Amino acid sequence: MNGQHDNEIIRSILSGNADDFEIILKRYDAYVFSIVAKHLPPEMVEEAAHEIFIRIYKSLPSYRAESPFKYWISKISVRYCYDYWRERYKSREMPMASLTEEHSKWVETIVSEQSQETFEKEEVLKESREILRWALDKLTAEERMVITLLYLEEMPVKEAAEQLGWSTINVKVRAHRSRKKLRKIISALLDKEGDLNENA
Repeated sequence: MNGQHDNEIIRSILSGNADDFEIILKRYDAYVFSIVAKHLPPEMVEEAAHEIFIRIYKSLPSYRAESPFKYWISKISVRYCYDYWRERYKSREMPMASLTEEHSKWVETIVSEQSQETFEKEEVLKESREILRWALDKLTAEERMVITLLYLEEMPVKEAAEQLGWSTINVKVRAHRSRKKLRKIISALLDKEGDLNENA
């Protein structure tokens, strides 16, 4: 059974052999974890992956094999992450005093004219990730997802639209507005940092 095509296993599951879903789980466990890890806090990854596989199992009857099963799974995973932020979104302030010199330098970089390349690449310093995570927490769930998919994962607009169930125009408009808002948030943070340094 392990060597069989996904569609054969799915047919077996839908015909009553529920235990065969274990094959799907083992086959795509690492893949789902990798997707979730890009969007959710580390402590939520395991629970989220478990919930996603429950969604996958319950949604199997709706799978039409019009696209690869792996891609279908990725859409369920991304939409779970989107739902997570919509349902549990809470703003988490990062105390200004906790910003290190490296944080400040990155904030200055991301709001500078030369910041585009830095902003769009995922390979940034740990300090940069913390600042970005802080800023992303100020966005809505929709804004956060579109920024993460397009700029951090560098996903094509068309694919991001399919993953989220939006139109490509909607993704482009939201991306433009979200990036502008994110830059404004970080600029405000930079201004506060400047005030703190002046008053120190």
